[in-house]
Amino acid sequence: MTDAHTAGPFIAAIDQGTTSSRCIIFDRDGRIVAVDQKEHRQIFPRPGWVEHDAGEIWINVQEVVAGALDKAGITRTDLRAIGITNQRETTVLWDKNTGEPVHNAIVWQDTRTDALCKELGRNVGQDRFRRESGLPLASYFAGPKIRWLLDNVEGLRERAERGEILFGTMDSWIIWNLTGGRFCGVHVTDVTNASRTLLMNLHTLEWDERILASMEIPAAVLPQIRSSAEVYGMAGGILSGVPVASALGDQQAALFGQTCFDQGEAKSTYGTGTFMLMNTGHQPVNSHSGLLTTVGYRIGRRAPVYALEGSIAVTGSLVQWIRDQMGLINTAAEIETLAAAVEDNGGCYCVPAFSGLFAPYWRSDARGVITGLTRYVTKEHIARAVLEATAWQTREIVDAMHKDSGVPLTALRVDGGMTSNNLLMQTLSDVLDAPVVRPLVAETTCLGAAYAAGLAVGFWPDTDALRANWRRAAEWTPRMDADTRDREYESWRKAVERSTGWIEEER
Repeated sequence: MTDAHTAGPFIAAIDQGTTSSRCIIFDRDGRIVAVDQKEHRQIFPRPGWVEHDAGEIWINVQEVVAGALDKAGITRTDLRAIGITNQRETTVLWDKNTGEPVHNAIVWQDTRTDALCKELGRNVGQDRFRRESGLPLASYFAGPKIRWLLDNVEGLRERAERGEILFGTMDSWIIWNLTGGRFCGVHVTDVTNASRTLLMNLHTLEWDERILASMEIPAAVLPQIRSSAEVYGMAGGILSGVPVASALGDQQAALFGQTCFDQGEAKSTYGTGTFMLMNTGHQPVNSHSGLLTTVGYRIGRRAPVYALEGSIAVTGSLVQWIRDQMGLINTAAEIETLAAAVEDNGGCYCVPAFSGLFAPYWRSDARGVITGLTRYVTKEHIARAVLEATAWQTREIVDAMHKDSGVPLTALRVDGGMTSNNLLMQTLSDVLDAPVVRPLVAETTCLGAAYAAGLAVGFWPDTDALRANWRRAAEWTPRMDADTRDREYESWRKAVERSTGWIEEER
């Protein structure tokens, strides 16, 4: 697949995602040379519980790395570095002597720690650790998942206190295995992933001892916190001798890949869920509107860059649900054709609160609803309502960001699988009343990890060189009139109201 204009050297990125792992190889212009991808099992032991087999994921990662090298027709000697990006908050504990996970990884979507989070909130509630961590106490984050495993896997707490057990989000698990595993694996994480655990102090960028004590998590299990772009160690195996030089949680990697290096620049990634991040510069901005304060990235020893984030649990997975559980479509792409067959939603709204509502509500008592149904509504209207759900949820995040930061959205840079849906992109522009811009390389998550790794080893000189690589592929501008927009938004909010209060608190 390589040719004269893509002569090496190259940078590779591993993207360990929620549904699959892949490896992409990039050239100096930030263009894709080769991709290999493999899905892993989604394990649902009980309603609301979601797990992955970390061992299966590590095997898949090795396979996609080999596959991408093979497709590119190159060897490890053509790679200058490899970067890692990963599904965030997904939590794995493993035995450092055997390298075996002690339990399936608990995935970010999993809600089993709901009751524990309420208990940890004591009389303060969700905001107990917000000042230090930037996060509400929610089942989404890794800290409570660690505590659940320590409490529920027999003998695990004792082993952890003896220093036999290691915790990691998927970046740590992959880096530890890449750099030698139980023989000499490097146990690190970066500031972006650490900032999603509820255990890191946003201001010191260190694990917070007070929070660890409150959550009863022994510090011995935790990885060392490093920057997002530096050499952590050398890979072994098929990548023997290649520097492992970046780690970024997937959404921060997309912010980096979209070159949102200035304050006020924002990107939204449309995948299984949707995540919007806005660069807020070198100061963390506290949110009073249900957003998360998080680390955007940190390059080497430079000052960290912070971000505000709004997360939506269900967007792409709503289309999967319509396809797999409801059987309304055969392929994800068909939703656009179906939705485009009608002018509007026919009065129908779909709120996909399958595992509660994330930002800006944080309501774990919400469940999915389809409202406004009449005999007039067809499957085409439902398909349209499904696409509109993603747009309205994005609008709520944009409004919250404006309120917190005072910075209005001028344009939204988008990426992820759903951006191939042109009707959705137009709808987004309509409901946001702002231009929506899709870059030439839509795989910005991988690109961000590659960029950070490339900066760490001098493959790219600076962030200006990365900006120069960014190219626009398509842009959508608003066509909807203000009255329609306001009326539809009001109806959407009514639908959201109907979704809350479904689950009674467990006694």
